[in-house]
Amino acid sequence: MLPTLIRPAYLDDADALTDLILDLGWFQHYFEGASLEEVQARIAHKLRLTLDSESHSVYVAENPAGQMEGYVSVHWLPYLFLPGPEGFVSELFVRESARGQNLGSQLLEVVKQEAVTRGCFRLSLLNMRPRESYQRGFYSKQGWDERPDAANFVLRLK
Repeated sequence: MLPTLIRPAYLDDADALTDLILDLGWFQHYFEGASLEEVQARIAHKLRLTLDSESHSVYVAENPAGQMEGYVSVHWLPYLFLPGPEGFVSELFVRESARGQNLGSQLLEVVKQEAVTRGCFRLSLLNMRPRESYQRGFYSKQGWDERPDAANFVLRLK
């Protein structure tokens, strides 16, 4: 296993993030009818918004050749009823060819360290049951507990 660099994302990472997201093959329906340039612009815009806010963090994992192999995005939420903020991991993706190399674990560890620094009460995330990460118990192996009493609801607005 080659060493990996985990670092904060920069706006210059937008094209590499676009490549990684498209390579996953899971989100094409969100980009239907858009050119590559339009997708890159959309991701660059979202990344800029994220980087301009203290309430979000994005970290990327690069291989020794400088290619992006994964990323994590986390939102820092100030719940009124919790004794500290919650970090919500909204995106954690590793390129299929780089899975099994501890990148996801490293990305989660960076988020955990930042959460402790921010005085967070807890971290949470959503993992789709059909995903490989859920099937192989990735998050459980990292010490995360699945909430048996919670349901996830979505209201699509567009």
